[in-house]
Amino acid sequence: MRTRTRTRHPAALAALSLLLVTALAGCGQEARGGSRYKADAEKGGTIGLALPTKASERWIADGENMAKQFRQAGYETDLQYGDDKVENQIAQIENMITKGRRLLVIAAIDGAALTEVLQRAHDAGIPVISYDRLIMGTEHVDYYASFDNERVGELEARYIVERLKLGAPTKNAGKTYDIELFAGSPDDNNTRYFWNGAMKVLQPYFDSGRLRVRSGQTRMNQATTLRWDGGTAQKRMDDLISKNYGEESVDAVLSPYDGISIGIISALKSAGYGTAGRPLPVVTGQDAELASVKSIIRGEQTQTVFKDTRKLAARAVAMGDAVLDGRKPEVNNVKDYHNGKKTVPSYLLDPVSIDRSNTDLLVREGYFTAEQLS
Repeated sequence: MRTRTRTRHPAALAALSLLLVTALAGCGQEARGGSRYKADAEKGGTIGLALPTKASERWIADGENMAKQFRQAGYETDLQYGDDKVENQIAQIENMITKGRRLLVIAAIDGAALTEVLQRAHDAGIPVISYDRLIMGTEHVDYYASFDNERVGELEARYIVERLKLGAPTKNAGKTYDIELFAGSPDDNNTRYFWNGAMKVLQPYFDSGRLRVRSGQTRMNQATTLRWDGGTAQKRMDDLISKNYGEESVDAVLSPYDGISIGIISALKSAGYGTAGRPLPVVTGQDAELASVKSIIRGEQTQTVFKDTRKLAARAVAMGDAVLDGRKPEVNNVKDYHNGKKTVPSYLLDPVSIDRSNTDLLVREGYFTAEQLS
């Protein structure tokens, strides 16, 4: 029996061809790494960089470093700062999605406020890297690049223990020292890690009676500083001194960030600290900002934690380039950073404690010049 040949309509043939091309393209993409994101053979396109504020020199440096390194890797960049306003950052990210940015690198102002906009990014097939601050409450964060944030808190607290020469936390082992505690912004997930790291070191000394918080403000929610604002920290320190110290002197202040430290020191100096009869207490910090490093050299702020943001920027760029090329980025932590919806694969860099004895490290590393620190 002869098989009868059917004549196909040209439009149907065109539709069938399109389906075949799409299927083959999908197979090719899967073969290049199994990513749901488009993996192009050539570099190019624009990366969206959404950072929180220009009020901190640290964030300005982060943005400049990432933009430079993404350009060197063959991409254009769309760098936006949210001025510490959540609604600004959401609008900026929405605009990046609308413009078809290939990748979003986000340092969130409020880590829990981006769920809806990141759903839009997911729907548009745009990968997301959470930068320094973990984005919370969404499955649509692909990777996280940061420093070991709990280690930062440990370094600050250990410095206080060493400077006060507390030794082992044995009861009735000597003098009781007075300390006040500051924490970062309540809407930044890193705040919890910094605090937990510090308390891991300090709690045994509270339990033994070697350390005391005269204000009684020992819980993180009593110590937070909205938006990491130095002026807010200064007002709180003014209040702590006036209500709790009188003739007594505070011996140490746990500060999680240099901008907060500068505000604390301003309050202390206004209360008469920094004179021959009343020395400044031990004051910690983080980020090795230029003003604070100069303050350390002058003998005011005592310590900061150096986080080389050039290396963090390089890590984010390497992650982004791998994702867009269909490769799996290198990570070194796949268990500790759960954002309430998923454990986000992370790469954590090591922070370094800096005080007056080793500020030259910042010059040797090329982070500052000797002239800047003079």
